[in-house]
Amino acid sequence: SMNSRSFRVHFFTVSASLVAWFGILLQFILSLRLSIANGNGITEGVVIYFGFFTIITNIFVAFTLLLPSISSTSLLGRFFARPGVSSAAAASITVVGIAYFLLLRNVWDPQGWQLIADIVLHYVTPILFLIYWWFAVPKETLKWSSIPIWTLYPIGYAGYAFVRGAITGLYPYHFIDVCALGYLSAFTNASMILFGFVLTAAILVAVAKLKNPKS
Repeated sequence: SMNSRSFRVHFFTVSASLVAWFGILLQFILSLRLSIANGNGITEGVVIYFGFFTIITNIFVAFTLLLPSISSTSLLGRFFARPGVSSAAAASITVVGIAYFLLLRNVWDPQGWQLIADIVLHYVTPILFLIYWWFAVPKETLKWSSIPIWTLYPIGYAGYAFVRGAITGLYPYHFIDVCALGYLSAFTNASMILFGFVLTAAILVAVAKLKNPKS
């Protein structure tokens, strides 16, 4: 029945949100511990932590899952329930998983709790969110013309990462490290990832249109 289906969707959504928050908080604790162990203190640990597209996107996804579930009539609940917002989150978290798999997983060898945080942030949460997007997000309103609006999120992040890097000398990812690569290579790499985002977003819209031929 409709009621049991909506209960199942609600249960899945809240559970997926809790998994996402677990990954986010675990990585936060690990980042602070590492920063303190390196003699850099808590503040630098927080600054480094919030530099990662992975972290900001996982938080974006966790709010997209949680707020419409617990507060559907609030301003933020309604914002995160919008299909365009959910789909931008879906494209972003998919890029997190694919970019990690292709570019980052061979760069280091996490162990213990760090390995668990890594798997949750880069694989488990993206997969859970795509399942949520597929079953729970209404897709009739998704349009090709939405994609440029969605790209404001990764473009905004790239601007933030480059400005922050210019000020601190710290770049969250080796492939946009201006100190090591220079601006041309770093911008080229960032542009390629943006292209990957646009491609992912286009696939999501195409899938939505296949699922809802009338749209």
